[in-house]
Amino acid sequence: MRKGMLCVLLLCGLSGTAAAQDSTFEVYGYVMLDAGYDVNQVNPDWYDVMRPTKLPAFANEFGADGNTFFGVRQTRFGVKTSTPTDVGTLKTLFEWELFGTGVDAGQTTIRLRHAYGELGKVGAGQTWSPFMDIDVFPNTIEYWGPSGMVFFRNVQIRYMPIQGDTRMTIALERPGASGDQGVYSDRVELSGITPHFPLPDLSAEYHVGRDWGYVEVAGIVRRIEWEDSFVDSLELSGEATGWGLSLSSNLKFKESNTARLQFVYGEGVENYMNDAPADIGIESNPGGGVARPIEGVPLPVMGIVAFLDHNWNTKFSSSVGYSMIDIDNSDAQTPDAFSVGHYAIVNLLHYPAPNVMAGIELQYGKRENFKPDPVTGFESSDDVKVQVSFRYNFSKTL
Repeated sequence: MRKGMLCVLLLCGLSGTAAAQDSTFEVYGYVMLDAGYDVNQVNPDWYDVMRPTKLPAFANEFGADGNTFFGVRQTRFGVKTSTPTDVGTLKTLFEWELFGTGVDAGQTTIRLRHAYGELGKVGAGQTWSPFMDIDVFPNTIEYWGPSGMVFFRNVQIRYMPIQGDTRMTIALERPGASGDQGVYSDRVELSGITPHFPLPDLSAEYHVGRDWGYVEVAGIVRRIEWEDSFVDSLELSGEATGWGLSLSSNLKFKESNTARLQFVYGEGVENYMNDAPADIGIESNPGGGVARPIEGVPLPVMGIVAFLDHNWNTKFSSSVGYSMIDIDNSDAQTPDAFSVGHYAIVNLLHYPAPNVMAGIELQYGKRENFKPDPVTGFESSDDVKVQVSFRYNFSKTL
């Protein structure tokens, strides 16, 4: 009896030791400094990125041109684990950085990027939306990235029936949307309108990997509703179906080149885009009578990304490319509503030692408004930035 119990304990101990040996715990991240010169002007909360939506909507909106900036907001820290189990590999990811957004816009503060776990074919937490393809992001030092790219980390539950270089993912994601009340934004009758999201967003991707790169098709569909709770003669409640389709690819050629490409089109999916404003716009409704003179409509959006990453040798690399986002505005949006954003970059990066990078980058952005201002004629603004960055990576796997 005692010998049997001893054998069981020994076997369990050996099994536990083997499992522990197969498990990994990785701590990783980097310290990064960005510095540069902004030739024109941008919203001061976004001084260290190139976002066309944050360029002036009217002349001198953000004061004087020409500003120097320094920051460490790209600094990042993360932890990954991997543990084999009887029902698949358990993986977890916890990652944060110092780039403040939302109420912390412009600040250097801790911000969650990923809080995600998966076991076998099921995952849950906050991570990249399946509608997004992170591999489209070019090897640049500008933080925000191409304006026409789908880019969104979302809270989700996902199922991955196919995994590996070729994969398939289906997810239910946290719903959410933004609204632009346009020329009617100062009307008290609209103050009682609240958003309503009865269903999660449904997204999916199918990614086909090959030696030359990959092709990915992704899509999303969502339900957006808004309710008018203000007691008056108007009835402004409404609903819309948002949807989007994306085709993206990495093409590798001549060993040292990777083309990163994406085309996306949809309606009411602006908050999944990397740099876009409202999902819902206000449109005049002549047939609605006194009770419904206006209505909300999902805004069509198109995005394009085309970048080339090139390795000159083991010490130097460059990235060059262009991105564009185009929104089909509704007729009752204000003339200064964002309509088109252009984004272009070229850089030279140097890797003097393992885990060390230094680079210089020229950035260009342009904003086009819905219509020229009826008084001033203002309809677009652009900006040029020169940025230098230093990045020091670290990682340790236990």
